[in-house]
Amino acid sequence: MPETIDTFITHAHLFTMQGDGVGYVPDGAVAVQKGRIAAVGPTPELADRFQPTETIDASGCAVLPGLIDAHMHTPWAVVRGVAQDVSNWMQRALAPYTRHITPAAALAGTQLNVLEALKAGTTTLVDFTKPYPGWAEVFERMGVRARLTPTINAMPPGGMAGWKVGDLYPFDPAVGQQAIDAALAFARDWHGAAAGRITVMLGPQAPDMLPRDQLLQVKRLAASEGLMIHMHVAQGDREIDQMLQRFGQRTPQYLDELGYLDEQLLTVHLTEATDEEAALIAQSGARMALCSGSIGIIDGIVPPARAFREAGGLVALGSDQASGNNCNNIFNEMKLTALFNKIKARDPVVMPAWEVLRMATIEGAQAIGLGSEIGSLENGKQADLILVDLNAPNLSPVLDAPIRNIVPNLVYAASGYEVKTVMVAGRILVRDGQVLTADETAVRAEAQSQAEAAAQRVAADPVHKDMALLAAMQAGQL
Repeated sequence: MPETIDTFITHAHLFTMQGDGVGYVPDGAVAVQKGRIAAVGPTPELADRFQPTETIDASGCAVLPGLIDAHMHTPWAVVRGVAQDVSNWMQRALAPYTRHITPAAALAGTQLNVLEALKAGTTTLVDFTKPYPGWAEVFERMGVRARLTPTINAMPPGGMAGWKVGDLYPFDPAVGQQAIDAALAFARDWHGAAAGRITVMLGPQAPDMLPRDQLLQVKRLAASEGLMIHMHVAQGDREIDQMLQRFGQRTPQYLDELGYLDEQLLTVHLTEATDEEAALIAQSGARMALCSGSIGIIDGIVPPARAFREAGGLVALGSDQASGNNCNNIFNEMKLTALFNKIKARDPVVMPAWEVLRMATIEGAQAIGLGSEIGSLENGKQADLILVDLNAPNLSPVLDAPIRNIVPNLVYAASGYEVKTVMVAGRILVRDGQVLTADETAVRAEAQSQAEAAAQRVAADPVHKDMALLAAMQAGQL
């Protein structure tokens, strides 16, 4: 008697990510029941076992785990593309906008960012921002999986106004405590919400943005609440300068002394970490989120992900923020990660396609603490998966022998627009390229309206006259 299931995906080029490679199964099938994977294997072996409510013929498609974006700041999609091609991008490009992003504008940015990522095959989004009304509800409503990280810092309101490179930041411990309390309350409300799709991390913004005692308080709270910590670490010479001035140590050594380096910690960027410091962090069990596109654009740096991996560390891929990176698309991050590291090493075999695909799926899932639930297609795991159309001109022809070309083409040629179907927890969110859980036209219209209003507020603020890109505007270069 066939077993009744919800969905049966058949005749796929199946990449399960099981084992140490990509787990390829020709003519593969996935059975889905009650949001989880019931079976994975060759279509002929599984066809007679199941009686599905829906069958999806994936002929000509690659089926693989949903992609994981391990570090995002979704509200900034509302000012996409305003902070690149400049030095001191945060102070001289983005800062004037930070003064004028309202909660409504932030909500519009998050909605647009989730829509963008979902259409390009991202099923898990690890978002890092200061909570505002409706933030978590966007992820709940659109059906994606999310690891939400409320920002914690001790910077007084307007504290960066007038700050100059080289000066110590002002700290307000009362602000820091309010942020810690708010993050803890948010975690207690949302960790495990939406049938487990939404979980929470605690997010000290960076080690240089909290007093020592409050950073230690966050560590204790994370341990007692069973939460991971998601934090920018060694994210630029600005941070290292602050750490040396305030604490007399570089960031990795400071965190090691505080007992912060362990499996509870997801470190983001490591832009200024040496290979030796990256190895120290990796060997501690802490994980790394690598944002190749963002750091390449705003800093012109290739972070030490290769050294981190060679020391045994787990590396996930993130897109960071669209104001500087211009997109939140993990296909883009896979390609840039492979290319940048090959160029840095002057070695074409560094970061091969199969490694970065694993970083976007199973290793990314392990890095963010969800490896037992997502990241690979295997029995009992959550049914988070995507179908990619290999008939797209840039992904064809498809060759299986003597060399299979599908994985290299997914990494080096795909844009994300080839994604046909997206499933999260067994629910189809995108079908034939159309998002089913949001009104795309309305989301784009609201983002446009809020972006224009924010730009008008920035233009009326005298601080905008110090923006680095104004000269390019006046020269007709933008």
